[in-house]
Amino acid sequence: MVTGIGVIAANGLTTEGYWSALLRGESGIDRITLFDPDGYPARLAGEVKGFDAKKSLPGRLLPQTDRMTRLALVAADAALADSGVAPADLVPYASGVVTAASGGGFEFGQRELQALWSRGGSHVSAYQSFAWFYPVNTGQISIRHNMRGASATLVAEQAGGLDAVAKARRHVRDGTSYMVTGGVDSAMCPWGWLCMTRSGRLTTVRDPRRAYVPFDHDAAGHVPGEGGAILTLEDPGTARARGATPYGAVVGYAATFDPRPGSGRPPGLARSIELALAEASLRPGDIDVVYADAAGVPELDRIEADTLAAVFGARAVPVTAPKTMTGRLLAGGGALDVATALLGLRDGVIPPTVGIDRPAHADAIDLVTGEPRTASLRHALVLARGYGGHNSALVLRRAD
Repeated sequence: MVTGIGVIAANGLTTEGYWSALLRGESGIDRITLFDPDGYPARLAGEVKGFDAKKSLPGRLLPQTDRMTRLALVAADAALADSGVAPADLVPYASGVVTAASGGGFEFGQRELQALWSRGGSHVSAYQSFAWFYPVNTGQISIRHNMRGASATLVAEQAGGLDAVAKARRHVRDGTSYMVTGGVDSAMCPWGWLCMTRSGRLTTVRDPRRAYVPFDHDAAGHVPGEGGAILTLEDPGTARARGATPYGAVVGYAATFDPRPGSGRPPGLARSIELALAEASLRPGDIDVVYADAAGVPELDRIEADTLAAVFGARAVPVTAPKTMTGRLLAGGGALDVATALLGLRDGVIPPTVGIDRPAHADAIDLVTGEPRTASLRHALVLARGYGGHNSALVLRRAD
């Protein structure tokens, strides 16, 4: 059961600020300011602007952390406060941390490599030994809050956020009473940007409103972003016993991998949905809204639209992609969609997909565009696909 949420994104530095921005259709996508993007084909991003780590974190943490980790620590603080639990007060090993990562602390690593090659090894920070490392968010959160139980980091690009939540749920089922999970990511520096552009999936459109338009005839790639969400998970009985106010429960999950290109076998997305529904003991008709992966790449959008139509029926369930207001957040994207879906279940509203002028798959999916849609919502399905063939599906149920 999810009892706490901490969000940090391009259009909101707090959970409720982000949620309000989504419902207003307010996008955080704009020209990059953290470095000069001239010279790169892609120049737009969902940057977390106005973030000042000095106001939220102890000074001793600043020289040893990347921007990604600072964002994650602030989001974790918010999630813990929201849940009303101080892990340090729990018995030893009763709490753990599972987060998702993509490549680690790019900004920190770039700075230290510059120091190495321009000034020599003696000028490289000792903190380089862990600040760049992909499990660093899990490590720093667990140290800061004395969470010494089961912990891990999962790497599956966009799909990792869902995989992390599912692994944390397994630890709760196995007896760890309190888990912190999710994903927060950032690679907003020239080194990280270059790596992302080499994927060939970033849009080169310069108009922020029309740059990331999945399921549109003008889809031409995605806009990357930074941020994500941290969640707290607890056993339902434990949460109720202490009077917690849960957002909802994770009731189904599955992950699959796409077959080798050219094999002639179908993509694995449909299988992940079917397995997640089976674990939740639900039928396709029980799902009230789908939060799409929304790659923004025409062929990948077509596969997702066709898959949803095949599993649920043509236009049988509302589909949305509010990430069109934040960009795709690497390992933070799946977790942010989970947080968004839980807020939507709480309030009975589906946030819109923005920027869509020329829908390309209107015959297959009922894409929520323009304005939020109110609805009676009990179950939400969240989808995420990671670069390289990862597919994950996670089913959420509204708290009763």
